[in-house]
Amino acid sequence: MSTARALVRCIEECFDCSQTCTACADACLSEAGVADLVKCVRTCWDCAEICDATGRVLSRHTGYDANLTRAMLQACVTACGSCADECEGHARMHEHCRVCAQACRRCEQACQEMISTLG
Repeated sequence: MSTARALVRCIEECFDCSQTCTACADACLSEAGVADLVKCVRTCWDCAEICDATGRVLSRHTGYDANLTRAMLQACVTACGSCADECEGHARMHEHCRVCAQACRRCEQACQEMISTLG
């Protein structure tokens, strides 16, 4: 995959994941057993914030700092992995968690691919 294609895919996956995590956290808060989902809500919110920030940094065309970009991508990989793990634990009972886990795994993969293009 070319660097430009990897960049576009990564930006798209970051913003999609951010939105999906926000929606999942909101859906968790409306569940009857919300007390059992507190960690999931917090993990989703953290992931959403990190994905949004990563997508915004990657979208800038005014300069490029490889060290900062790599660090942001790695943080996003970590956040997405943690969120996916948490949501997968609830996926059988909550469809929104299943969808969120899938979005997190896609974003995690896109960020890893982008890291590999940085060299």
